[in-house]
Amino acid sequence: MFLARVEGSVVATKKDEGMSGQKLLLLRPQLVDDQDPSRFREGKNTIVAVDTVGAGIGEMVLFCQGSSARLAARLKSAPVDAVIIGIVDTVDVLGKKIFQSGQS
Repeated sequence: MFLARVEGSVVATKKDEGMSGQKLLLLRPQLVDDQDPSRFREGKNTIVAVDTVGAGIGEMVLFCQGSSARLAARLKSAPVDAVIIGIVDTVDVLGKKIFQSGQS
């Protein structure tokens, strides 16, 4: 599982039947900064993920990739590689809260 911030949405009107009705969001992975573990640094890549929990732009989410992604409900036969499986409330690192939902 990984952490990411939702940066946008993706619309694809023509897609595989298994993806019909699936909401797609654009994610930017968030990594704990090696030099300063009290903050995140953004990953360099972006990821398109199926949203199974109703996440929105700007939220911090938990996502999984690979074969684990297809274990999410209603995705067993869908050709997916990334799925949002949770909306994050807080993140604590080394006893310090570095993320709190609703705060910038």
